[in-house]
Amino acid sequence: MATPSRRTSTPSSQASKRVLPRDPSSEVPSKRKSSAPSTLPPTPLLPPPLQSSGPFVEGSIVRIAMENFLTYDICEVSPGPNLNMIIGANGTGKSSIVCAICLGLAGKPAFMGRADKVGFFVKRGCSKGMVEIELFRASGNLVITREIDVAKNQSFWYINKKSTTQKVVEEQVAALNIQVGNLCQFLPQDKVGEFAKLTKIELLEATEKSIGPPEMHRYHCELKNFREKEKQLETSCKEKTEYLEKMIQRNERYKQDVERFYERKRHLDLIEMLEAKRPWVEYENVRQEYEEVKQARDQVKEEVRKLKEGQIPITRRIEEIERQHHNLEARIKEKATGIKEKSQKCKEKQDVLERKDKHIEELQQALIVKQNEEHDRQRRISNTRKMIEDLQNELKTTENCENLQPQIDAITNDLRRVQDEKALCESEIIDKRRERETLEKEKKSVCDLIKRFDNLMNQKEDKLRQRYRDTYDAVLWLRNNREKFKQRVCEPIMLTINMKDNKNAKYIENHIPSNDLRAFVFEAQEDMEVFLKEVRDNKKLRVNAVIAPSSSYADKAPSRSLSELKQYGFFSYLRELFDAPDPVMSYLCFQYHIHEVPVGTERTRERIERVIQETQLKQIYTAEEKYVVKTSFYSNKVISSNTSLKVAQFLTVTVDLEQRRHLEEQLKEINRKLDAVGSGLIALCETNQHLEHKDNELRQKKKDLLERKTKKRQLEQKISSKLGSLKLMEQDTCNLEEEERKASTKIKEINVQKAELVTELTNLIKICTSLNIQKVDLILQNTTVNSEKNKLESDYMAASSRLRLTEQNFIELDENRQRLLQKCKELMKRARQVCNLGAEQTVPQEYQTAFQDLPNTLDEIDALLTEERSRASCFTGLNPTVVEEYTKREEEIEQLTEELKRKKVELDKYRENISQVKERWLNPLKELVEKINEKFSSFFSSMQCAGEVDLHTDNEDDYDKYGIRIRVKFRDTTQLHELTPYHQSGGERSVSTMLYLMALQELNRCPFRVVDEINQGMDPINERRVFEMVVKTACKENTSQYFFITPKLLQNLPYSEKMTILFVYNGPHMLEPNRWNLKAFQRRRRRITVTQPSQ
Repeated sequence: MATPSRRTSTPSSQASKRVLPRDPSSEVPSKRKSSAPSTLPPTPLLPPPLQSSGPFVEGSIVRIAMENFLTYDICEVSPGPNLNMIIGANGTGKSSIVCAICLGLAGKPAFMGRADKVGFFVKRGCSKGMVEIELFRASGNLVITREIDVAKNQSFWYINKKSTTQKVVEEQVAALNIQVGNLCQFLPQDKVGEFAKLTKIELLEATEKSIGPPEMHRYHCELKNFREKEKQLETSCKEKTEYLEKMIQRNERYKQDVERFYERKRHLDLIEMLEAKRPWVEYENVRQEYEEVKQARDQVKEEVRKLKEGQIPITRRIEEIERQHHNLEARIKEKATGIKEKSQKCKEKQDVLERKDKHIEELQQALIVKQNEEHDRQRRISNTRKMIEDLQNELKTTENCENLQPQIDAITNDLRRVQDEKALCESEIIDKRRERETLEKEKKSVCDLIKRFDNLMNQKEDKLRQRYRDTYDAVLWLRNNREKFKQRVCEPIMLTINMKDNKNAKYIENHIPSNDLRAFVFEAQEDMEVFLKEVRDNKKLRVNAVIAPSSSYADKAPSRSLSELKQYGFFSYLRELFDAPDPVMSYLCFQYHIHEVPVGTERTRERIERVIQETQLKQIYTAEEKYVVKTSFYSNKVISSNTSLKVAQFLTVTVDLEQRRHLEEQLKEINRKLDAVGSGLIALCETNQHLEHKDNELRQKKKDLLERKTKKRQLEQKISSKLGSLKLMEQDTCNLEEEERKASTKIKEINVQKAELVTELTNLIKICTSLNIQKVDLILQNTTVNSEKNKLESDYMAASSRLRLTEQNFIELDENRQRLLQKCKELMKRARQVCNLGAEQTVPQEYQTAFQDLPNTLDEIDALLTEERSRASCFTGLNPTVVEEYTKREEEIEQLTEELKRKKVELDKYRENISQVKERWLNPLKELVEKINEKFSSFFSSMQCAGEVDLHTDNEDDYDKYGIRIRVKFRDTTQLHELTPYHQSGGERSVSTMLYLMALQELNRCPFRVVDEINQGMDPINERRVFEMVVKTACKENTSQYFFITPKLLQNLPYSEKMTILFVYNGPHMLEPNRWNLKAFQRRRRRITVTQPSQ
């Protein structure tokens, strides 16, 4: 084994291929910017030197990280700046690193030759994977992260931990001149054989992109496009020249026919000119008539104007009288307003007089009221004195009441006893009511539970109704007609079966056919016949019915106890999984042996063969399958079949009938208690009413005795009260004479005010009379004005009548003028249409000149038209199409001539461009190929073989046919042969490919190159020679980074201090990364290195 180089990193893994942390000695050197940036020449002939800062060049890979990617759980690789040799046995994950480089730099999955979907590169069993590539960049390293989602087959991109798109990543990668799709730069394991399959043209394109200046490939593409356009232009010029000559020859043959056609056309032109002048002559005749009508209309218009001027004085006088009339109307209205105001004031004065009269009446009435009050006071005083006398007499006759207290005490004791009994009774009533409320709450709770059970049963009935409507209708009929049957009749089995656990319903539904699940179960044959006759025959319902066995099978024991079968995973027989009425259970045990069919678990299915052989059961249920075991009648062999269980549909709703019966009994007990509490409550209420009545009687007796005892005291209090009232009434005296004097004085004052008001009212009435006289005078003046106005309006109407007649005449003349004007416009329009003139265009001079030589009357024009038409008809046999084609060809000949000139100018321009671009592309390309050939030939010479690279083309002007030809020979006795997939052996192709890539290494402007297991087909001699060249070439100064992947190496190979060797270890005894201590390993390694020389 060769001695490891100075820089070594060892990815390793156990079963999951985890990678150890890298050696600190392989850390990326610090990124230092160059103090003297390189400048490029104006037109470089060779690729520019790669920019570098320290050992790494711009775009080199500094770090590769993988997570859940192909063979790796977690892996991080730190390559060196020069040659990186990745070594490891097959299947350890070397090519996984190559795949990570390709996919991490936005390469296509199909390029790797492994899979066409990126999700296939995620480790099996993982939902997501990740690849992270760190590229060296002088301005700051570029970290590209690609997260892969397996489910969506989708990638998520990040640059320096910031989310981005694949397009941005591709642009950043392209800016660093990284081309993972170029076989000259990136040669994965599955694509090694394809390099030799590249055509010369493809190899040239890949070489241009890989090591050529950026503009070289662009110039090549431009040349191909220019050449293609040049060919198109040459073909087009040739075709158009031939077509032009044919057109000229054809026109010469039709020239005489064209001349005869133009002779006929001259006659037709004269006809056309006559037809053009005729509407102008018609237009002139109508125009003269229009001018005459217009002149008459203007005369009538002047007469209308004079009549209107004559009406102006009458109109003004009418307006003046109208103003005078309005003035009189306003004055009349003003007088009416004054009369109304004065009348209103008169009414107000009258209202004040009425109020004064009313005030006098009120004073008189108040005096009468005071007189009546005094008389009433005297009467009340007399009555009070009489009442006092009566009360004093009654007080003298009142008996002594001291002997009533013992009776009052006895009644008080009886009343206290009754009240105690009443309180006790009311307490018992409250307790009974509370007990009744508690029972009612319990009753409501139980009823809700019963209703919930009924709802579950309704769900089962709804399923029956939806699936088997006839059976559901028969159930309803049975519930309404149970009295017709002598013995018990059970509703359909699916309604009567109640699963103890609804997850076991699938076993019952798979065991019992649906026809029996919807069958009615009878205990008597006679009952079943009555049912079927009524339901099937009369109601035409499709139902099923069965008879339970005469002797019950419901409690029949199974042939084998369940405890014997539990060792096989069985947990129950079918019968124990549900409850059902005795006839139903008996029928199912008799017909389907549900007491003999066990139900097992997944454990039963796992040992099913043993179960079948040892238990000899006929039917078995496991968790999801049904097994039926039969014995062949002919061979006595055991035959078993299994089917998957269908999902339960009808029995999933579970109703605990036992609990429902318990709830019904509980409800009956609650109702019984409620009845008892109600009866007790009624009795207590009656007792309470009796005590209430007795309490009221005692209270009344006590009240009577107390009233008798307090009567004397009450009489004394009444006498004292009446004496006080008498004293107050005697003090409240009234002086009637004084009141009468005051009332008389006030009435006199009011009468004085009334006299003043009457005087004012008389003055107002006089003013109203004067205003009325003035109003009548104004009305007479207004009547005179109206009479004059009516006379003027009559004169105005007569003048207006004459004016209307004149205006009517004017309108008729104007309509005639408009008609003639419209006719003139139509004739003018037709004349312009004949002459093809626009609305604003004047008659061209050529028409005016031609019209002067033509007749000026319609008759002369019509005669000349007839003559010219006869002459034109003499020219026969002429085809206008020939003339059109002749003219069209003349125009086409002219257009083709001009177009041919433009095409030739364009062709010369393209040839000039091709010449310029060719010079910029071909000379640098030849120098580049010469450099490659020099290196390639040198490498082959060092191996005692021959090889050369040249620029090959069949035609110098076919730029899309240019290619790089590789010719090699490995034996002196043979000639140089072109490298093809068929002529050379696999090892020879590998050597040729490797040496060609080595020839590109020093010329390469890409930051790194990857070659995966290219040495597999080489013999040891060639492999050693190639390895030496790789080490020598890839470890030079200012060369790009190189990745060389191989599963094995020869012994005693030369190594360089600039190499980095990456060992990929894999095996069951590798330590997990969390248990690997790199620093401890380095310390042990140093101790071994120190102790070995001393030994």
